[in-house]
Amino acid sequence: MEKKLRDTLIAIDRAWQAEGILRLMFQDEAHFGRVSDTRQCGSPQPIQPLCQAMVTQEYVYAYAAVSVADGELDTLILPQVNCHCMQLFLDEVASRHPNDWSILALDGAGWHRSHTLKLPHNLRLLMLPPYSPELNPVENLWNELQEKSFHNRVFDSLDALENHLEAAMRDMEKDRECVQSIVAWPWIINSFMK
Repeated sequence: MEKKLRDTLIAIDRAWQAEGILRLMFQDEAHFGRVSDTRQCGSPQPIQPLCQAMVTQEYVYAYAAVSVADGELDTLILPQVNCHCMQLFLDEVASRHPNDWSILALDGAGWHRSHTLKLPHNLRLLMLPPYSPELNPVENLWNELQEKSFHNRVFDSLDALENHLEAAMRDMEKDRECVQSIVAWPWIINSFMK
């Protein structure tokens, strides 16, 4: 993928024959649940910190697409990962960039490859190679979100978790400089800057 990305983008651009800005975005989903992420933390001696832990099988799913060139992040929280929710997310991304032509790189999950998906006119999909999450910079955004916003926390309800996730993702969307520093991998930037 690293060696072929530039040629692939050129081929998509030529076949598309679209006027305007071509935006390369990477997309992924992550589940967030009422399962606490207990981590080590410090406190002054002799105090010992107390951390609650919880294991409950309730989840919401965060969808994200990020533009590596400028760090613009589009997110949505949905109840499941399936074709219907993926369609909602694709429509949302397309509507947020109505004057751009977006290529969305994503993994080969079944709901990404479904023939029932109706791609918006300004959106094309680019499948990443199988079993290669290391090629998707959105994975690093999930790690950042988990580390900064979800360690040593217990949520009373799924609504409380969703509210916290929404606030954390909104803060991340606003900090484009930070997002770009996480996702602007040299091999990706070099593929469309040459």
